[in-house]
Amino acid sequence: MSKFGELIDLRIPILLEFYTDWDETSAAMHPVLKDVAAAMGDKGKVIKINVDKNAELAEALRVKSLPTLMIYKSGEMRWRQSGEQDANTLIGLMQEYI
Repeated sequence: MSKFGELIDLRIPILLEFYTDWDETSAAMHPVLKDVAAAMGDKGKVIKINVDKNAELAEALRVKSLPTLMIYKSGEMRWRQSGEQDANTLIGLMQEYI
C-alpha cells in the first residue's frame, strides 16, 4: 500500500490541506490548521501536502484550487472543500467523524 493509502486508512479523521508555499490563502490557513490540530489532539490528524512536491497525488485527486481541504477516515473521503475555512467549522466536521 502506498504511504498515502496508509495515511488515509487510519480509523481517526484525517484533515488534508493541499497547499503551496506561494499561495496567500494557503498561508492564511496555517494558524487555523494549528488550532484544529490542537483541538483534536489524538482524536484526529492534520496533514499539509505541498502540491509542488506532490504533483502526482494532487493530480490524481483532481486538486484544482488552493487550498483544497479533505477529510478522510478509514480510507474513504468524507468531505472536501476548496478555499479558506475557519477553525470552528473544521473542528466540527472532524468531530462528526470520530
